[in-house]
Amino acid sequence: MTIDGVVFGKIGAGLLLLVGIHRDDTEADAKKLADRVVGMRIFNDENGKINLAVQAVGGSVLAISNFTVYGDASQRRPSFTQSAGFEVGSKLFDLFLAELRKQTIQVESGQFGADMQVELVNDGPVTLVVDTR
Repeated sequence: MTIDGVVFGKIGAGLLLLVGIHRDDTEADAKKLADRVVGMRIFNDENGKINLAVQAVGGSVLAISNFTVYGDASQRRPSFTQSAGFEVGSKLFDLFLAELRKQTIQVESGQFGADMQVELVNDGPVTLVVDTR
């Protein structure tokens, strides 16, 4: 992931997270989401069964703040009124990152609110929406 041509975050195998903070999210939601992400068993085990969490496969996390996750596209012009404001969103995203880092996995991130260019090699069919509600 780059910002203005400078690499800010880069991982190998692991999880790319596009993290949206909802306007009603709390610190408890940020902590719950971090716990859920680290514990999700979405990597293949030795039998090819989706059964292992990111730590078990030695994976990393690249977390990108993305207010458009809560965009409402029911009209031709999307609305982002469900997303948290900058100050609250930034605070909760930082808390989410801190909670992830407590789990002894490599965590990289972008810069909250920045125009980021994200590259992904999607190895496998798993794409999920994870919500704390």
